[in-house]
Amino acid sequence: MKGTRVLFLSVVGLSCAFAVGCGGGSSNSSASNSSSSNTIATSGANVAPIAVNGGPPGANYADAAFISVTVCTPGTTTCQTIPNILVDTGSVGLRIISSQLTVSLPQQNASDGNPMAECLQFLGSYTWGPVQTAEVQIAGETASSVPIQVLSDTTAGFPTPTSCSEPSGTLESSADTVETLGAYGILGVGTYAQDCGGGCIQADNLVGTSPPPFYYECPAGSCAPAWQNLAQQVANPVSLFATDNNGVIVELPSVSASGQATATGSLVFGIGTQSNNGLGSATVYSIDYTTGNFTTTFNTTTFSDRSFIDSGSNGYFFPDSSITACPTGENATAPGFYCPSSTLNLTATNEGAAYQATPTGSGTVNFSIENAINLFQTSDEAFNDLGGGEVSDGSGASNYFDWGLPFFFGRNVYVSIYGATAPGGTTPYWAY
Repeated sequence: MKGTRVLFLSVVGLSCAFAVGCGGGSSNSSASNSSSSNTIATSGANVAPIAVNGGPPGANYADAAFISVTVCTPGTTTCQTIPNILVDTGSVGLRIISSQLTVSLPQQNASDGNPMAECLQFLGSYTWGPVQTAEVQIAGETASSVPIQVLSDTTAGFPTPTSCSEPSGTLESSADTVETLGAYGILGVGTYAQDCGGGCIQADNLVGTSPPPFYYECPAGSCAPAWQNLAQQVANPVSLFATDNNGVIVELPSVSASGQATATGSLVFGIGTQSNNGLGSATVYSIDYTTGNFTTTFNTTTFSDRSFIDSGSNGYFFPDSSITACPTGENATAPGFYCPSSTLNLTATNEGAAYQATPTGSGTVNFSIENAINLFQTSDEAFNDLGGGEVSDGSGASNYFDWGLPFFFGRNVYVSIYGATAPGGTTPYWAY
């Protein structure tokens, strides 16, 4: 059964806290995409094919782009290529379900020799597992000694701490299996080089401050929050490539307004580093480097620095009480999505982050919302008009506008990495 895939990171107060999704966002028919005739790179050492095809057998993960990633034991030729890895511009780092990993990877340890693990806390769910080190190969690019997260609730010596599974005193759902994640792993190629940044470094925090419940040291089968330096944090593999390491381009074709079975495109590494990854005429949108967000205005609401572009979300997600929501309940087939009686043609405006002293980028986006139940009754997996309700961080703050995978159809979307040098101005930014 197809369904909502939204993971929103609820960690706050970190220097590189960011919004992350695994399910939400939509763009409209090809006529509404300003670059519907986008050119898709199909060859080159920096080009990897991606496919919107439903994911692992039985997952039926609609509007999700998947890629194959090769991981190797560092310093050896012992490697494994793992398919069905979700391409996620809303998170950072490679995360692999432990049941899909057959090569042996060295465990990362703290300075005192105790093994390290990580909790990635989302709204209503979490991922948990040890931090290990791998050589990562994608297309013709290689990153050596990359810290990755191996997702597992049952790995010996790494019991899930309650501060991860019950951060607010309420048990949340694990996303550490193929069934719950809908993928064999996540390739987070967002706007940062590490997944936590200064918020997890002791030197960057006040003396006496406790480490956040993000990284954990696990002596004798008991895990407690611990500080983690940048070099040991789960990393965006792209930032560790020898070249083409300043960002990525997600390139997907337009899809039929009625949906289609699959869609194939490319993940291109680097921005302005090769003949096939130039910025061209794309509009650059500055983003808040502390959150990874920019501004969207929809109807009469301005989501000031509370909007993000997220290939890991499988629909447009935004609050609008005037749109009929799909039924919820035990037998519901599209909970969390919108079910209007007829197709809605909508317009929003995106702008560079207000956080920046001189925001750059402004433009309108036309998009459509279709009845999700009707879409899910087909055998199609690629939709440009799938959308759902609000995304909130649970803090009482205003809701968010999530431009999920449907936004990517018919566009080349550029994601630059914070601190890297790239054409188009100060990083990080999005461009399309």
